[in-house]
Amino acid sequence: MSTLTTTVADHDVIICAGSGGVGKTTTAAALALAGARDGRRVVVVTIDPARRLADAFGLGATGLDNAPRHIPGPWEGELWAAMLDTSATFDGLVTRYATDEQAARILANPFYRNMADALSGTQEYMAAEKLHELAADERFDLVVIDTPPTRNALDFIDAPTTLTRFLDHRLYRMLMAPTRRMTRAVGLATSAFVRTMSRVVGTAVVEDAIEFFQAFEGLEEGFRDRAHEVADRFRSPDTAFVLITSPRPDALEEARWFAARLRDDDIAIKGIVVNRVEPRPVTDGTDRFRSIADQHPGTALAALCDTLVDQCDAADAERQRLGQLLGTLGELDVVLVPMLGGDVRDLDGLTQIADALVPVKPA
Repeated sequence: MSTLTTTVADHDVIICAGSGGVGKTTTAAALALAGARDGRRVVVVTIDPARRLADAFGLGATGLDNAPRHIPGPWEGELWAAMLDTSATFDGLVTRYATDEQAARILANPFYRNMADALSGTQEYMAAEKLHELAADERFDLVVIDTPPTRNALDFIDAPTTLTRFLDHRLYRMLMAPTRRMTRAVGLATSAFVRTMSRVVGTAVVEDAIEFFQAFEGLEEGFRDRAHEVADRFRSPDTAFVLITSPRPDALEEARWFAARLRDDDIAIKGIVVNRVEPRPVTDGTDRFRSIADQHPGTALAALCDTLVDQCDAADAERQRLGQLLGTLGELDVVLVPMLGGDVRDLDGLTQIADALVPVKPA
């Protein structure tokens, strides 16, 4: 039984990480499909706006959005999919921790809208928040998330501290001070600060900022607790990191680098998926095919044998390169997914990938 089989069966969260262009989104969708096939209630979240996941699920023009959408199919469990909407996710955080009146004030505040757009522009942070939200959703017992490309994936892992750093920032604390001691602060030192800021960014912006921080008061602990919960989830035994790569030397080097960084953060990798591996036409040696080609020079049979030998040599060289680089990652199970005839554009293609990752159990 492969590691990915047990990973899909036993974990609550699977985080797919890897560099761009290695099939990460497709792998995440295929793992989710494998989970649904195994009878689990699965939701997969993509950060890819290119609609490839929606197309693979046959959703056509309707596509995906921030709310999970049910994907019907011939599986025992349930399959749902969503595409991360960073702004909507941040708004959801506000409404979760604020009263209705407080949330309405914050969401309508121009300063919040500008700040939310800037902060939610970091997909990594909002992807982590979305993961945590869905992991707590009782409709699902497995969440599979497609993270941003590798270097940004470090920001994804650091996401829980992004908000706490903001809450602990000196400027934030300075701006919050007037709301806590409004009767005296605005009239004393803070007023000088406010006047200075008003000259730089304009009075309306400063007034919006003060209004925002007044509305935000009392929500810090909820956001801070949330950040700690997200950080704990990354290191939970119920969460599995799966590294996605391809045989390209640069992609393998990126995978090696990222695995080392995860180890530094005490985060274990459950498995590595190497996509688009050159298939080897035969499992045994190629001497007999070379001999046939030599015995029938210039014939179609010789050309066929030469092609077969060339493919075997290319596959062997690729596997040797894989072995050298992946050997530096220690004892990790590696799943090789052969190159298909074309891109995955429908459920049939996705099922082929799922079969390679998590073979169907014999009846």
